[in-house]
Amino acid sequence: MINRVKEANQMEDTSFHIQVDQPRINSRRRYYHWILVAMYSVFVLLGHSAATLLGRLYYERGGKSKWIVTLVQHVSFPVLLLSYFIPAPKSTIRNHNQSEQKPSTAVVASIYVSLGLFEALNCYLFATGLQFLPVSTYSLIGASELAFNASFSFFLNSLKFTPFIVNSLLLLTISSALLAFQTETDHSTENSKKEHVIGFICTVAASAGEGLLLSVRQFTFEKVVKKETFKVIMDLIICESLVATCVIVVGLFASGEWKGLHKEMEEFETGKASYLLTLIFTAINWELYCIGCVGLVFEVSSLFSNSMSVLGLPIVPISAVIIFHEKMHGIKAISMVLAVWGFISYLYQHYLDDRQSNTETKNTLDASNSNTENGNTLDDGNSNTENGNTGHVPN
Repeated sequence: MINRVKEANQMEDTSFHIQVDQPRINSRRRYYHWILVAMYSVFVLLGHSAATLLGRLYYERGGKSKWIVTLVQHVSFPVLLLSYFIPAPKSTIRNHNQSEQKPSTAVVASIYVSLGLFEALNCYLFATGLQFLPVSTYSLIGASELAFNASFSFFLNSLKFTPFIVNSLLLLTISSALLAFQTETDHSTENSKKEHVIGFICTVAASAGEGLLLSVRQFTFEKVVKKETFKVIMDLIICESLVATCVIVVGLFASGEWKGLHKEMEEFETGKASYLLTLIFTAINWELYCIGCVGLVFEVSSLFSNSMSVLGLPIVPISAVIIFHEKMHGIKAISMVLAVWGFISYLYQHYLDDRQSNTETKNTLDASNSNTENGNTLDDGNSNTENGNTGHVPN
């Protein structure tokens, strides 16, 4: 009887410690989660803005190869191999299905190859748009990526459309549509109206493709791989970048643009060293953007990942006015305001969702603790009754 009482006391102490430590553990996980979100967000904002400006600088200083601008978006991926030697924290593991059945290697490989091929196409379209459009116009049209991603996420990732999300999508759509009427060109190469149309179409198509890619990546994590870990994320980034890089290199040689690279470097306005540094830093910033983008898909959602790029909208147009002396026309200014307004609308909806999620988690923990306390009370009552019955021994 004494042993049974000791065991009951030990179980009660253990339960008490678990209840006390649980909020602390959840707080640490939430703190770590937001540190990662902040870090990935910085990667997305700085990487995307710097890479876009450097890409435009390449064209402005005499660069002409669209395939080179496409290549630098993924060519630095071997650096990511070092990540496999970094121990990933256990808190980054998230299982979407309790089943232990793993997808076949052939299925996963085919998905990664398909994503890589599609990514190569998107990168080329972006490079074409950046060549034919002022960088400020290019970046504002790219904001439509959020609207495309939300539409694809509705079908692939079960995204719920709320009034704030719908408002965000409408504003971003109008923002991009306004720029379709901005046919005048305002940068040094005096692009023709035809080139403006080509640049607009390519940028919109690339934005739609990138929005689809983000949703497909999240769908792959949730429905195919059924597990999200640091390794899974890096596998996707590296495999996708490897395939995209191979396709782009083939395109570079097949198009014949590689023959003019030496002459291009010789004639670059700021010299050979500047030519190489421009391409190197463009590649580094695109890789930072890629890491941040996929990391945010893992930590939050594909829609939030895409919206972080929109947050950097004012950075590129304002920098373009300073660096490339582009003019900020009335339509372009209105477009930027609408795009930022659309992002704020989405961000507020995400804040509401996060607050509701925290409230539900807290209520669940309180209910669990209450049930545990009630269970302990019943156990104490049964123990007392049992002790009383045991102590009364008939003669």
